Amino acid sequence: NKSRLPLRRFVPIHGHSCFDCKIATAHSYQNHQSTMASISASTTHKIGVKKTATKPSSTKSSTGILKAAGTSSKIKGAPNGPSLQRRGSVAPKLKASELNHPDLLAKFLSLSEEAQKDRILNEFLPHCFGERATFHEGIAKPHTASTTQSRGGAAADIAIIVKNVGTLTVLKRYGVLGEIEKILLPQGIGAVFGNGPGKGVHPGGGMRKIASTASLASMDSTNALGGGGASSGDLMSLSTMSVAGTSIASDSKRGKMTPANAREGALLLLRAFCELGMKSVEPYVVPLMAAALDECGSSSSSVREAAEDASMAIVMIANILAMPALIVPVLFEALRSPEWRVKAAALDRLCQVSTKAPRQVSKMLPQVVPTVTAQIWDTKPQVTKAALAALLAVCQTNDNPDVQPAIPAIVHAISKPADTYKAVEELMATTFVATVDSSTLSILCPILSRGLKEKNAIRKRACCVVIENMSRLVDSPNAVAPFGPLLVPELKKVVENVQFEDIRDVALSALQSLTRALGHADIEEAMSAIMRDEAERAEAEQKRIEEALEEERVKEEAMRLKEEEERQQFKEAMEAQRLLDKLALEEEQAQKKNEMLKKEQQKKSTKTEGGKCQGCGLKKCKKTCLFYSG
Repeated sequence: NKSRLPLRRFVPIHGHSCFDCKIATAHSYQNHQSTMASISASTTHKIGVKKTATKPSSTKSSTGILKAAGTSSKIKGAPNGPSLQRRGSVAPKLKASELNHPDLLAKFLSLSEEAQKDRILNEFLPHCFGERATFHEGIAKPHTASTTQSRGGAAADIAIIVKNVGTLTVLKRYGVLGEIEKILLPQGIGAVFGNGPGKGVHPGGGMRKIASTASLASMDSTNALGGGGASSGDLMSLSTMSVAGTSIASDSKRGKMTPANAREGALLLLRAFCELGMKSVEPYVVPLMAAALDECGSSSSSVREAAEDASMAIVMIANILAMPALIVPVLFEALRSPEWRVKAAALDRLCQVSTKAPRQVSKMLPQVVPTVTAQIWDTKPQVTKAALAALLAVCQTNDNPDVQPAIPAIVHAISKPADTYKAVEELMATTFVATVDSSTLSILCPILSRGLKEKNAIRKRACCVVIENMSRLVDSPNAVAPFGPLLVPELKKVVENVQFEDIRDVALSALQSLTRALGHADIEEAMSAIMRDEAERAEAEQKRIEEALEEERVKEEAMRLKEEEERQQFKEAMEAQRLLDKLALEEEQAQKKNEMLKKEQQKKSTKTEGGKCQGCGLKKCKKTCLFYSG
């Protein structure tokens, strides 16, 4: 151990003897030896760690143009959040970049109409779509790349122009709406949600019927300022949106050939129009709801964010009377899209619609509930979560005070069939006093039908009691008619198959009450009517299938005839080419034969082609020439 001790170097210090240094070193060595002797295997040491003061993290919110104040900061890999969270609040309004001062706006408004149109189409729109002019800001400043903030600023500039010049003037006469359609709908509105020609759920146009509702061809006005516009000949129907796209590839797997920056700029432009809050803008932006939802499935995150904000802004500006005819059908069509992000965005917008127009959504519950329920079983958990939230939101629009307390349990039972009886117990404790309409039945009947199919007879009895109490307060037979095929057959099975007599009696009483609610005299008449309706429905479905097959057969036959015609034309063309080649070969052989004959004749002749003698080279031979003939 002594050999491992560090050697000290004794350096004489002025005013201090080296002997004193040696004494101090010896004492230090003895203290070290005593410390080493006191260390054993059970000795523990505490190591003090100096704590460093951590600076508080900055709480400044992002100043991005599409970032909301309530944006969640959880990102993948962060300690506080395992995954990226979606923004749950409304994005802040866009801010103008060029016309952000009254003097600049007044200078623009002082221009002539042609100059205004030229500046909008050649300066503001290219900036909005991601195309920056090289020397727009002067020759001293270099060319800058387009960003989301700059595109949003250009969109806000165009919105300011719309507010001051006129909606119809800028969007239709200046052609701004047509440019937006070129970017967002290059293949037409019928091709959105993956329904292009020959593919998708509705090949060649699942949106055509919906878009025809939003036609603007009936508008007729002459005043371009304020609430007016151009003549009816200048107004184009939005149902005929079909313009060729650009050649720049973007989202090619989804059939999107327009640049991502341009699509983001078009969506920002739609959002800027909606933020104006003008009623004159609504007819032009609401029909583009489908395009905004379709872009929610883009591979570019900035485009998805802009599409989400644009669709949210469109729903906010839309009139509540437009929800059943324009907004909700588009959302239903979006739920058929192969892109899960499009489905999740459509379900989020359905929640927003339920909050804005609860009365209109309540009347549509018989169509909304089955459509949203089908999305609960989607393979993507994001779609499932959005479907549950949407189903709860739409069901809460029902104004029946007897059913409202049980709605959360019913929605939970729809998503988790094992808890069906818990929802039925909630309904058992309900005293039905208010009138039961079709929207209330659309919420209750799926759960009651599932409860009647359970093996437990006691649970079947509970469902029968609820059905009997509910049927007594049905307002009209038309309200319960769509749900008769769902309940009557199951009740009849309970009456015929359950072994307990009291349960059969309860089921029979419920069946009789439901039969009277359906407007039939007895059970057999109700069953025959249901069977007749089912037969008609099956026949109609069979007819539809046959028509689809016939249409497909006609297309295949037309394709076959076209292929045969092309094959025949190709065969005739090849035969004509063969004959032409044969004629050319025969002509070439005849020409070669003539040349050979000429050469043979020339060999036998004493004269050349010029008439000169081959011996003397003169046209008239001398007497001394061998070929002289006198």
